[in-house]
Amino acid sequence: MITIKEARSKVDLKRFVKFPFSLYKDSPYWVPPIIKDELESFDSDKNPVFKSAEAKFFLAYKDGKIVGRVAAIVNWLEVKEQNLKKMRFGWFDFVDDLEVSKALLDKVAEIGKGHQLDYLEGPVGFSNMDKVGVLVEGFDHVGTMITWYNHPYYQSHYEKHGFVKEKGYLENKFLASNADPKLFAKANLLIKKRYGLRELNFNNSKEIMPWVDKMFDLFNESYARLSSFVKITDVQKEYFKKKYISFINPEYIKFVVDAQNELVAFAIVMPSFSKALQKANGRLFPTGIFHLLKARKQSKDVIFYLIGIHPDYQNKGVTAIIFNEYHKTFKEKGIINCIRTPELEENTAIRQMWKHFDPVTHKRRRTYKKEL
Repeated sequence: MITIKEARSKVDLKRFVKFPFSLYKDSPYWVPPIIKDELESFDSDKNPVFKSAEAKFFLAYKDGKIVGRVAAIVNWLEVKEQNLKKMRFGWFDFVDDLEVSKALLDKVAEIGKGHQLDYLEGPVGFSNMDKVGVLVEGFDHVGTMITWYNHPYYQSHYEKHGFVKEKGYLENKFLASNADPKLFAKANLLIKKRYGLRELNFNNSKEIMPWVDKMFDLFNESYARLSSFVKITDVQKEYFKKKYISFINPEYIKFVVDAQNELVAFAIVMPSFSKALQKANGRLFPTGIFHLLKARKQSKDVIFYLIGIHPDYQNKGVTAIIFNEYHKTFKEKGIINCIRTPELEENTAIRQMWKHFDPVTHKRRRTYKKEL
């Protein structure tokens, strides 16, 4: 018999966070989160997303043992402002037992019906800044800190429970050496001259901070047309600013501004922390922090985390400026592999942007939908 219990106490929430540590203990590809960070992201007093969203966390038990988990999420900005009657769910992990996955999804559906919502979609997070999608191809590639990893059997569970594909995502990678400067060095000069643009590079986080709000505003504007987009609120901007910006290498943040010093494009790249997080195994102390700091300085793999271009400047070659700056930085640091975060299959503009670097699609993921 399967028993579903809501995780409310600190002890139960910690069990919720730690369940995948046992589920994936033998996997060389799973990348564990930092337990403390994961718990804080679920704390309504610390994560401002809860000002416009709500979530309940559930654990599935069988014979007294935890066998699954799920977060049931309602993003009220999405429901009320975009009129998308969506019941979100994420952090969905389970043993290979159809009764377990069904019991968890039934609990999510129950909450969705209680809010008069129209359909379920997942796995997704609270907002666009969270992880997204169940992995359906690429199980033999190491995960990243900004994606979920899962066992191959997950896909069949969704489909056997009557879910259908909603959105597809591609993950691509390419060798840094594929970024031939002949493709963008000359264009970089022409584009800057034509539109009166210039690049901004940074030496420390303090220099970046005055630009961060403008960056998030541009992020909202750049992605507003995508079907899955929910804007970042002002309180979320402050949260992300404090939590992430100071930890990202300043030399990996590139901005492009116009003659009036207005931001027209930005890109954020992060070192790959995958191996460091595997060594840390969920804990910063006593040694986890040192593995992360070492990766921050020495990792030869990087992840293209965010890139945004003002709609007025899209398809005008502005990425040549960004690529030119990254080429110089990557060459100096000896970067080998460039990995891209999940991108919507429908986002053809982003694929056009990378086509000259001979990218390889090494993972595919998707979200699944079911009418309530």
